[in-house]
Amino acid sequence: MKKVLLVEDSLTESEKMTRYLEQGGYSVYEVRSGEEAQLRLKQQKPDLILLDLILPGQSGFEFCRKLKADPITKAIPVVICSTKNTDVDKTWGTMSGADAYLIKPVDENTLLQTVNKFIR
Repeated sequence: MKKVLLVEDSLTESEKMTRYLEQGGYSVYEVRSGEEAQLRLKQQKPDLILLDLILPGQSGFEFCRKLKADPITKAIPVVICSTKNTDVDKTWGTMSGADAYLIKPVDENTLLQTVNKFIR
């Protein structure tokens, strides 16, 4: 089963996206911050990372740049999933190394199509 690491501090959003992904056949590991995600990545390498931008501690942009600069994690697709919906935010996402950018609230089909594009 393909694994997705979900970095999302909103319990409501996390539960919804986890449900969508599990129904789509994915195994989901939830964390609430970039720091927690770094610890999880030392234990287990996911097939894809879904990343919120507004997180406690470092921002999703900062975390994405760290992931893409690290030889161990740079090949893992990162999909930003955020309420930040400006062209500037999307540009920053691309410049940070994100592979895709979704706007919350994300619907099930869009989420699964995007994830499938990178790991099926």
